[in-house]
Amino acid sequence: MLKQLLATGLVLAAATALTVAQTPNRPSSPTATASTQVGGQWVKGERGQRYDGGKWIDLTYSGPIKRGRTTLWGSGADYGKTLLGGAPVWRAGANVSTRLKTEGVLQIGGKAVPPGEYSLFIDLKSPTDWTLIVSSWGAQTKYDDKNKTELWGSYGYTPEKDVARVAMKVDQLPMSIDQLTWSFGDVTATGGKLVLMWDNVVASAPFTLAAQ
Repeated sequence: MLKQLLATGLVLAAATALTVAQTPNRPSSPTATASTQVGGQWVKGERGQRYDGGKWIDLTYSGPIKRGRTTLWGSGADYGKTLLGGAPVWRAGANVSTRLKTEGVLQIGGKAVPPGEYSLFIDLKSPTDWTLIVSSWGAQTKYDDKNKTELWGSYGYTPEKDVARVAMKVDQLPMSIDQLTWSFGDVTATGGKLVLMWDNVVASAPFTLAAQ
């Protein structure tokens, strides 16, 4: 009886391992989000403090993984070309365009970004010269060459729908980040920074919440 139970357990364990190894349709660049809430204030309530009146800001993107690649960025005249893949600017992620959604009016690069959803791109000029682009181009969820009002990633990008542009501060990290990650940094009640980290690079761009 004991031998039968052990044999059955081994078969089930092997089947489980095979199932995990063969997980179908898992994206190679998983979808991720980052969120923050600004412009509100902490107030006392019946059950303690709550954050009241804030405006949500969300980033949605697909995060590519290094998978052992030692050179992501390139150098010289080839800087950024591998990531661009023939597109004029970088989608700053993978697959569907990186998206910014804001409930409040943001000030980015001296321009007002009204409430709504936008695509984010980065113009990679050199290792120290990056420009964040906030664009009203829509995002295709699946590639469609007949769709002329939305983009797949950054292919077909043109600047006439730019809402704001701002230089990014580019620094070196003391470690290598394996998966591209968007986040929010130095957040206060009135603003913060949009932050991208990948490999040994961190790039950021400031934003403020316009007076409501």
